Amino acid sequence: MNNCCFSYSGGLFDFDDSTSGLFAQTGNSTPITGTTVETTLINGGVGTLVVPANGFKVGDSFRGVFGGVMNAANNQTIRIRTKSNGVVLLDSGVQSLTNSIINDVWSLNIDFTIRQIGGATVASIVSLGSFHYIKTSNASTQGFAFNVINNTAFDTTISNTLNVTVQWGSNNATNNIYSDIFILNKTY
Repeated sequence: MNNCCFSYSGGLFDFDDSTSGLFAQTGNSTPITGTTVETTLINGGVGTLVVPANGFKVGDSFRGVFGGVMNAANNQTIRIRTKSNGVVLLDSGVQSLTNSIINDVWSLNIDFTIRQIGGATVASIVSLGSFHYIKTSNASTQGFAFNVINNTAFDTTISNTLNVTVQWGSNNATNNIYSDIFILNKTY
């Protein structure tokens, strides 16, 4: 059985091929409000978001689950990106939010699997994201999904640190999103 090691502030965390919790956010993220600056959805927590150099193996699969509350004015746009060391692994592109959003609960699931290990242009990762929010005004579900295979810039030979960001399309003061939950698990 292959083991890989994840470092975190408490020491060294060894786990085997079984599914395992890797990170749990322990406080709300900083609200992303009235800005077009790409900003992280992640706050501090327990565990790690870092995989050391050569720590991935083919087939490693992960799921990130986010949830929180959001507000947006009419006809706004939002963009969600998953990154490792600044390299975009998954990008929703600009998505339209056609109706106003008032204290709606949202969820984001991100799944990714390592298809090939190695340096950039050799390593391959497939990622899929699904973003939904429930309208408090009528209980309807709205959202979007996105996926990509990155086999050009992803590199497993270096340390990788996960980040998930949001970017609003305008600096409307009504636009606001934060996460109050984020859990990262190894699923395979």
